[in-house]
Amino acid sequence: MDTKKFLFVSADAALITDLAWQVHREGHDVKYHIEAESDQEIGDGFVPKTDDWEAEVDWADVIIFDDIWVGDSVGTGKLAQELREEGKAVVGGTPNTDRLEEDRGYAMEILEDHGVNTVEHHVFDDFEEGIRHVRENPAPYVIKPLGEVQNVKRLLYVGNEDDGSDVIDVLRAYEKAWGHRMKGFQLQRKVEGVEVAICGFFDGNEFVDRVNFNFEHKKLFPGNIGPSTGEMGTSMFWAGRNELFEETFGRLEGWLANEGYVGSIDINCIVNENGIYPLEFTPRFGYPTIALQEESFESSTGQFFYDLAHGNDPDLDVHGGYQIAVRIVLPPFPFDDEETYDESSRNAAVVFETESRDGIHIEDAKKVDGQWRVAGDNGMPIVVTGKGETMAAAREQAYDRIDDIVMPNMYYRDDIGERWIDGDGDRLQAWGYLGPQS
Repeated sequence: MDTKKFLFVSADAALITDLAWQVHREGHDVKYHIEAESDQEIGDGFVPKTDDWEAEVDWADVIIFDDIWVGDSVGTGKLAQELREEGKAVVGGTPNTDRLEEDRGYAMEILEDHGVNTVEHHVFDDFEEGIRHVRENPAPYVIKPLGEVQNVKRLLYVGNEDDGSDVIDVLRAYEKAWGHRMKGFQLQRKVEGVEVAICGFFDGNEFVDRVNFNFEHKKLFPGNIGPSTGEMGTSMFWAGRNELFEETFGRLEGWLANEGYVGSIDINCIVNENGIYPLEFTPRFGYPTIALQEESFESSTGQFFYDLAHGNDPDLDVHGGYQIAVRIVLPPFPFDDEETYDESSRNAAVVFETESRDGIHIEDAKKVDGQWRVAGDNGMPIVVTGKGETMAAAREQAYDRIDDIVMPNMYYRDDIGERWIDGDGDRLQAWGYLGPQS
């Protein structure tokens, strides 16, 4: 395609750096704006920057927002909608699609209104009412905080006790420690099964034919233990509009078209032999999911997002096997401790023992005089990916690449993709959710 102009906007933290870098490497003109002061250096040396994204709107052929947040408030959907009304080609949401993530009760209402199964759930703005509900309806529950603290991933709690006693204990603790910042919380009945996320790209009118199915690994340590993080790694594959898609996004396609949504949208579900139960939406790019999706694109990334934003019936060729991504992190991730970060991680060198950078994607990184270095203050410098005809082959490639990276104090999960091999794939196939595929 001809060279196009792409404006990437992080209205809060820097999240979309790798996608901007990929489009830049394809030869397109790129400008990237990062609002968060602590993240300003992320992407330096990889992508051109701008301090004032609004001044670049008329310059851009495509404007891409990375998240729903504008500082401490939800708001990129409103910005994207206003720009589209002005005739701009934008990858981004709407106020209502932003609300799918910010207001879990609203998200469940949208699902129910369109005939999608949902897990039993209740929203509370009072801790005592929530505790009373658990006592009167004893069962394992999942606690999902609402408001500004919902992005503090370690606050999500999955109950284990049949009588809900552990959930009551956690709610008591949250009331003391976080009550002043929680505007409420959702109690969701715990459902056993395979957790799978269905991800589609929507062009304002309909979904692109290729559908992405991915499996998140949110806990810090192998074996899915330890504190929750945003994400430690992802495994995935691409398929057609199978039952998992048709029973979820297939029912929402008209609603999304009415909204004029453009971009990636993901719905995380628990699946078992009895049905498909959506848990939560991600109406934006996922991280590091988008880096892994980029790795599996076999057609032009820039062309795809240009066509997506312009509603040009985008064509997408993808790798036909399996893919995994492993997030490489540094202390004190996933916690905030400035002293530890300064001592162990800030400005640390990322050293490669080979010339190849295949499968290496940047998150909180910069390049200084040709040297890759850690940037920002989050401790998530890079993501390493692999792909293969089997999940085992994808794992082998990714972890072989990690073996060629030297970064003092780095750590990562070494079991990304094992759940699929150990039975998740067989269960989904046995329950009939993976085929036939259109």
